[in-house]
Amino acid sequence: MSASPNERPDARRLQGSEYVDDDGTADAALARALRAHQTGAAPYPEVLAALSRSRLLVPVVALLGEAEVGADGLARDKSSDMAAVLLTGADGRLALLAFTDLAALAAWDPQARPVPVAAHLAAATAVQEGAHALVVDVAGPHPFVLADDDLHRIASRWTTVRLEDGDWAWLGAADPAGPED
Repeated sequence: MSASPNERPDARRLQGSEYVDDDGTADAALARALRAHQTGAAPYPEVLAALSRSRLLVPVVALLGEAEVGADGLARDKSSDMAAVLLTGADGRLALLAFTDLAALAAWDPQARPVPVAAHLAAATAVQEGAHALVVDVAGPHPFVLADDDLHRIASRWTTVRLEDGDWAWLGAADPAGPED
């Protein structure tokens, strides 16, 4: 789907997405939680609670599949593929990139295309790709890393909840198979 000449390029929508009316702005609760967490005013579980209910933008980029050299000696793309972006950390572990809004995505790579997905689907994609983390807003303004067991819990649609005593706990669906004997 291409943008019309009068439409802003950042206003393009993905057809068939559950986020058809999404304008690419960050979820307000998640943005507040990320800002507060960075300054130390919000605990990590509070960010997880906001993240688990949010939409993220997973970037896809074009990868050259095959090239050919024309009669003029210039290389031309013959085919290309679109792919989600995995980052390799200094320790060799992989992380899937995701962004809270179009501005954060553009700060990282203005050419990347946003795919809006629920946070649990972004986390599940990271797990399926063998990644150990989901890195949110890697280029700022408030980078956040969801890793390891927490990544798996969000991928399974779990969320954190604040208890009456002020502590935090994970809340998830019961196993449909029931308890083991």
